[in-house]
Amino acid sequence: MTCTSCTNTVESALQAVPGVHKALVALATEEAEICYDPRFASANQLIEAVEDTGFEATLITTGEDRNRIQLKIDGTFYSRYISMVKSSLQALPGVDDINIDPVLRKVTVSYKPDQTGPRNFIEVIESTGSGHLKASIYQEAGGKELHKSDEIKQYYRSFLWSLVFTIPVFLTSMVFMYIPGIKHLLEKKVVNMLTIGELLRWILCTPVQFVIGRRFYIGSCKALRHGSANMDVLIALGTNAAYFYSLYYMLRAATSPNFMGTDFFETSSMLISFILLGKYLEILAKGKTSEAIAKLMNLAPETAILLSYGNEGNVVSEREIDSRLIQKNDIIRVVPGGKVASDGFVIWGQSHVNESMITGESRPVAKRKGDAVIGGTVNENGVLHVRATHVGSESALSLIVRLVESAQMAKAPVQKFADRISKYFVPLLITLNRFKYLMV
Repeated sequence: MTCTSCTNTVESALQAVPGVHKALVALATEEAEICYDPRFASANQLIEAVEDTGFEATLITTGEDRNRIQLKIDGTFYSRYISMVKSSLQALPGVDDINIDPVLRKVTVSYKPDQTGPRNFIEVIESTGSGHLKASIYQEAGGKELHKSDEIKQYYRSFLWSLVFTIPVFLTSMVFMYIPGIKHLLEKKVVNMLTIGELLRWILCTPVQFVIGRRFYIGSCKALRHGSANMDVLIALGTNAAYFYSLYYMLRAATSPNFMGTDFFETSSMLISFILLGKYLEILAKGKTSEAIAKLMNLAPETAILLSYGNEGNVVSEREIDSRLIQKNDIIRVVPGGKVASDGFVIWGQSHVNESMITGESRPVAKRKGDAVIGGTVNENGVLHVRATHVGSESALSLIVRLVESAQMAKAPVQKFADRISKYFVPLLITLNRFKYLMV
């Protein structure tokens, strides 16, 4: 998306889908937040609605996977183990749904975090396999990041290929014409008044116009099909005007011994090249808008020290685990200089915790038994034993991320008014140019 007209087009297409109550599209982050009734609409239908407008779409989240985890199974995964693992997981309290993909060796579990958690799932899977199975959190690159990376590479390749053809077009029309020897060669007639330079520019410009620039034709056709006009329409109109006028000039020069004129092939190819460069830089800039959120999520430590208490209230064992495996009511040990792995409250010890990442106050806050701590904050001195109360999507960091994403989706009244005006910008521009052409 390049302008507010694009966001209006996508919003209108989404709101036209039966079952959609509300749709908000953010231009800066290129994300859409949709409130819909799953009985009448599905995620695939929403993706198709966006793609019909000329844009690509990938699913980030359905809102139903807040408490869903994917586990990878290693080892000898026999077919008989599939039903055993599924039945064993279903026997756990708080498990809502289980999906097993034997090809990818992936187990997806939806659960209630106040009753169970991922560590229980791993223990059940490994015990079911009698030592033949090992389970861990499934490492899967986010679809959004992959799509963004592919889009950046695609625009970069398109821009480089456009330069391969555009630079010779520019040189033959703007530079070589002032070099006597080369100028004489380029102005040599091929057929009637058609010169070698014009023929070369036509050959070099055509791939840029119809192969490299085909994305603008596709986008403009889909936009016009939905009764809207976006920037792709303007690009297609401008480049087509320059290209087909130049082609008309070539045909007249080739069929007439006295016709004189000028071609504008360099305008078409250079315009497409500069637009591709602008889109490439725009995508790079938009990618930085989500860096703050990514850095915020990285504040949480990768590992945590899990404590086991005995009947007398003493620590009987401790082990290091992945911080994503922390469950409610787990007791975590936080050493001096370490990060608090989860939201919770102190049950033993006293220390000072740096909470500047939340409050902005650099002065450490004293913590003792009964005080609340926030995941991602830094323990300054002393050892703390913390009982986890909010994990996963319920943690303070996750809530902050969702608030930031919601704020990016929200629009001020002035912005909504500007969006309504921009809806008519492209049609008005086309109408004015048409009127000017008729007047001339």
